[in-house]
Amino acid sequence: MFESLGNRFSNAFASLRSRGKLSNSDISNVCQEIRQALLDADVALSVVEDFVNKIEVQAKAALTDLQAGANQAQAIFEIVNKELVELLGSQARRVRLAKVAPTVIMLAGLQG
Repeated sequence: MFESLGNRFSNAFASLRSRGKLSNSDISNVCQEIRQALLDADVALSVVEDFVNKIEVQAKAALTDLQAGANQAQAIFEIVNKELVELLGSQARRVRLAKVAPTVIMLAGLQG
């Protein structure tokens, strides 16, 4: 699943890198690709919508702030990376082990 998600993100960014100057429609298209990739990976709709909205707002604001010679695709990549780190948590969390074995950890998802 992570490999597929990574490939879809890579393809979305490859389409940005192949362009020179980016437009708002380019940003919207990439955000739509990211949205679909996350939904296909069983990420909750509310999380996906919030994540994509943050990216789209920041990316469109960055387009107006960047100078003509700046690498706009790299700036968009950094925005997505920053938001992903914020979404997943930037700090490691320890697993709380049971005082008496076994420690039970439950993982749940839409596909098991």
